[in-house]
Amino acid sequence: MAKKKAQHEKEPNHERWLVSYADFITLLFAVFVTLYAMSQTDKKKAEEVLASMRESFGYSTTSAGQKPTVIDAGSMSVIPSIHKITQAPKRVSTRTRGSEQDFRASKASIEAYLMKAGAQNKVSVSVTQRGLVVSLKEAGFFDSGSATLKQSSLNLLKDVVASLASYSNAVRVEGHTDNIPISTAAFPSNWELSTTRATNVLQYLTKQEDFDPARISAAGYGEYRPVADNSDEDGRAQNRRVDIVLLSEQSERNEP
Repeated sequence: MAKKKAQHEKEPNHERWLVSYADFITLLFAVFVTLYAMSQTDKKKAEEVLASMRESFGYSTTSAGQKPTVIDAGSMSVIPSIHKITQAPKRVSTRTRGSEQDFRASKASIEAYLMKAGAQNKVSVSVTQRGLVVSLKEAGFFDSGSATLKQSSLNLLKDVVASLASYSNAVRVEGHTDNIPISTAAFPSNWELSTTRATNVLQYLTKQEDFDPARISAAGYGEYRPVADNSDEDGRAQNRRVDIVLLSEQSERNEP
């Protein structure tokens, strides 16, 4: 009986890896296409979605100030500022007590922001035994002889004080002037001018920002607590200021 011829085994296909490789490349391409698509923002559609959401919650899309805005990347606040829908700011439910280390970190953060914004000549920051002192210079925030905050200064003020409201430390707002006498119907002396400026800043912090009214106070010192010599214009300019003082724990115990 003749033996059956042995069947030849099929030779292995050395190109099968191409199928898996092609699938991998296809999936990788799909991933990059998806990522690219996600990175492209349709501003018009985004505005339409925001307008629809505002209308659903009862906010007018035609009133002034309701146009969606882009968050400013230059803000120095610890938590990025978000466009407020409601008129009154939401109070922070939990605050932490700031230490000297916190004050120095805040000082560095504010100074970095001021350098980026080119506003070093309008605000100065220091850490003293009293606490963190943010000095608002008259030239940046008030007209000469006026106690009304400049509208053009409000955005700067908002960003500068953004990180301070998260602390539970007491705050003193202190007005100062130079030694040039003033005598107007509104301000018979530098006492009234310095006090009113401090009070106006306090009103802004409590009504427009998230400062606890129970932890803040205002004082006016007139010309009697200078930080520079009043004999020249540069020194007088340094003395015309409003200090926002975030008090240290030791200073709080010495406060009335």
